[in-house]
Amino acid sequence: MHARFTLRGRNYSFEISRRTVSVILLLLAANAAAIIVCVGLGSTTISPLSVIRAFVGIGDEADSMIIFSLRMPRVLIAVMVGAALAVSGALLQGIVRNPLTSPDIIGITGGASLGTVIFILYFSHLSIRLMPISSIVGAFAAAILIYLFAYRRGITPLRLVLIGIGMATALTAVTYMLILTASFTPTAVAVKAFTFMTGSIYGVSWESDVLTLLPWMVVLMPIALIYARHLNVQELGDEVATSVGSSVHIKRTVLLLISVALAGAAVAIGGAINFIGLMAPHMARKLVGPAYGGVIPVSALIGSLVLLLSDLVARIAFIPLDIPAGVFTAAIGAPFFIYLLYSHRRS
Repeated sequence: MHARFTLRGRNYSFEISRRTVSVILLLLAANAAAIIVCVGLGSTTISPLSVIRAFVGIGDEADSMIIFSLRMPRVLIAVMVGAALAVSGALLQGIVRNPLTSPDIIGITGGASLGTVIFILYFSHLSIRLMPISSIVGAFAAAILIYLFAYRRGITPLRLVLIGIGMATALTAVTYMLILTASFTPTAVAVKAFTFMTGSIYGVSWESDVLTLLPWMVVLMPIALIYARHLNVQELGDEVATSVGSSVHIKRTVLLLISVALAGAAVAIGGAINFIGLMAPHMARKLVGPAYGGVIPVSALIGSLVLLLSDLVARIAFIPLDIPAGVFTAAIGAPFFIYLLYSHRRS
């Protein structure tokens, strides 16, 4: 199955298999079902039929208030943050051609977290809409440092991962030290910063969170899909990609900028949620193969589904406690990373 459209006078073509279309449709259905379940479950349980009735505007007024005012912002943030982290990881793995790479593993998420914590501690009096910018600046700074430390007559995947793991650890330590030593910071702000470092979407709202993250998603996700075809060429190696007319370094830089911006924007709202950017692209490639025209949308849908379900368990498993969703993504992702390390030990 082929699709072709024209953008600014240039043709962008995508080759999408029937299998990929089927997987996307199944994941869309799974996400829709998860959204209905997530907005229905909580301290007050609302049946799936009542949720659907509320969605089409004929539901009970009390149910509609709970769904749209309290639960829907959290569900939408889970969808957007999970998708953004997954696509960021897929792009990063394609750029460096290393399946062990993800924004959190190599320290980009750590840089974004540091940028956001600095904003929370020192600039919380400013508009919340500026927080993603602070996070993205931190992510870019981390990416530049990782590149500089890893570069030695080029960059090898192993060196990049090792430097990135060290950088992630260092940035996390600096962030915690900053929180602990900021004696002037009110207790509530410090608690918010600590919760952020665990990765939580508790207490989000339409105005300060959904409408802050949404513009970044609307702009960056289509660009990521449009540029996905360049990753397919780069998978063949720089020499082959150059020989077929691809501007390898320019395209790689653009893809890296998109990956870092997506991770930074997601971290600014959802906190340091780890391992989604590692797991989702692997699952996507297992389902639809290596072509990034399919990997990108499937990764996004898997990432959103993983975070939706993780946050659902975090929210209802220990009522009245609300556990950060990042605890559960880490519980799944850490063994997954160990498995990947073991399976790639000879490569």
